Amino acid sequence: MSVIAKTFNDGLAALNGRDFRRAEELFRRVVKSDRSNVPALNLLVVVLMSMERFAEAEPLIARATSLNQQSDVSFYNYGLISKHLGKPQQALENFSKALALNPRTAETWNNRGTVYNDLEQYGLAVADFDRAVALNGAYAEAHANKAKTLLLLGRAADALAAYERALAINPRLAEAWLGRGNALYDLGRYDEAFSAYDRALSLKPDLEGVEGARLHTKMRLCNWDGLDGDVARLMASVRAGKASCGPFALLSLSDAAEDHRRCAEAWVTQRHPAAPKPLWRAAPRAHDRIRLGYVSTDFRRHATAHLIAELFELHDRTRFELFGYSIGPDDGSDIRARLIKSFDNFAACEARPDAEVARAIADAEIDILVDLNGFTKGARSNIFALRPAPIQVNYLGYPGTMGAPYIDYIIGDATVLPESDAACYAEKLVRLPHSYQPNDRKRPVTDRPFTRREFDLPDDGFVFCCFNNSHKILPETFASWMRILAAVEGSVLWLLAENQTAIGNLRKEAGARGIDPARLVFAGRLDPAEHLARHRLADLFLDTLPYNAHTTASDALWAALPLLTRTGPTFAGRVAASLLTAVGLPELIAQTAEQFEDLAVRLAKHPDELAAVKAKLERNRLSTPLFDTALFARHIESAYQAMVDRYRAGLPPDHISVPA
Repeated sequence: MSVIAKTFNDGLAALNGRDFRRAEELFRRVVKSDRSNVPALNLLVVVLMSMERFAEAEPLIARATSLNQQSDVSFYNYGLISKHLGKPQQALENFSKALALNPRTAETWNNRGTVYNDLEQYGLAVADFDRAVALNGAYAEAHANKAKTLLLLGRAADALAAYERALAINPRLAEAWLGRGNALYDLGRYDEAFSAYDRALSLKPDLEGVEGARLHTKMRLCNWDGLDGDVARLMASVRAGKASCGPFALLSLSDAAEDHRRCAEAWVTQRHPAAPKPLWRAAPRAHDRIRLGYVSTDFRRHATAHLIAELFELHDRTRFELFGYSIGPDDGSDIRARLIKSFDNFAACEARPDAEVARAIADAEIDILVDLNGFTKGARSNIFALRPAPIQVNYLGYPGTMGAPYIDYIIGDATVLPESDAACYAEKLVRLPHSYQPNDRKRPVTDRPFTRREFDLPDDGFVFCCFNNSHKILPETFASWMRILAAVEGSVLWLLAENQTAIGNLRKEAGARGIDPARLVFAGRLDPAEHLARHRLADLFLDTLPYNAHTTASDALWAALPLLTRTGPTFAGRVAASLLTAVGLPELIAQTAEQFEDLAVRLAKHPDELAAVKAKLERNRLSTPLFDTALFARHIESAYQAMVDRYRAGLPPDHISVPA
């Protein structure tokens, strides 16, 4: 046996024994002696892939495939390496070459399908996963990958069925349990979603996002068993730099802005890293008007649309040209039609890949691109990661930092973004003079006369209410509410009916605190105009912390219902204070739980004081800045102009304060 052959065999033995360092050394000797030894090149590539040294493996596999164009295994490995190096087109090309040589390998079809997913060509991805399972019906990962694609297509029920098939084959596949939880969550089956996340966490505690998804769903169910321990473990994970929680979920669980930044930065690094070659290249642009682009999933019947619609209509068209990029569904609603009409240019981009949308934005030479989603449902941060515009802004949808190097500014006001918090934001702070939140004065409130009996409310008792989503209700907040009910005889608390488990858990918690569970009344969903009108049946809105009422606070104030809030230490916990300041009711802002409870009880027991507050709100509603949308438009336009002026002067982004 020759020396080269012996060295090759020794390398093979080391590889089989998983002694990768030794195997690498031996195969490198062979390749050094015979640069055209394709088997040794392939095995050296396998060794480097096993050690996750993909960049070193790439030139070797390129040489191997150039020497032998007939090895499907070589092209398959080249595809894997390209995928790991973030080169999806190269990966697609190599997997396709492997399939042309050998179309009978399920793993190749499956991996090419994942590349189509990366390229957002979801129909082609599903077809590849179907080919994989046709070749190997027991291929759990292919079933799970198909399910993930179906979920991305909005087909949650079909995705759930595919996840069930994957788990029937391999019940220990943590990724499939996580995906099953996501599908169930989208279907509103929160109990089952929680159980699926729980199983995924038990199988793979470090699985990306599972810890936060589980805990957010648990909060949606108002299941507070073991909550302190759950939160402590999650915070330890976040502080360790792990992408264990989606940033949105953390807002209602933590009141530490520095942790929100850590969470966002870890999430962006893992899921939405900056593109190595930005689309925008710093070329000088000269337009007659500032080209202002808004990107959102929620150009439809949604809270964001109901807040911002009139702002779009009032933008000064002599100074700004408006572009709308809709990355969400067309629901055929009246508000959707109104929004489309409010833009100079509107593009429906739901079915278009991120790269295609970003290219269209770059081609349109947008000056300022505004992300109205942040980390909320349906967000597509990868569009912004491609940097299609010179100025990119985080606004309205997400009350916290994006932690992303490609987002230049966050828009807020002095209440939600105090200067002392600047270090908690990756963006530069833009502070508007009143509240950062726009409002639509055209929002209709139905004239239909509602009665309390229609909603199971007492004719004479005091009605406290909170229409915030259930995940915002923490035990401390609920305990405070129950102390208020205990102090106000005959009062009730009117809450949003999100799911039956949450209703049952909240009633159980009320009983445990000595409050008759029947004093909790739950409101179903209504048409927006009717929902606004039924606020008139309540006496006082009680806010949550650390995540305040946002749009729900504006709803209450627009419907002339006083809102009592407590200020927290983060953006999400200061929004209601911002709104109350802008509507001239700072007396409804408490700093402590004791102040909050004392003020709620006093207003409930002193009808004259409450009547005076209501009268003041009614007077201020249309005379103060909060609902002066035209004034708001001028202020935010001043902010946009300041951003552009800095850019055109060759200056980097910096903090901006807009004068009143």
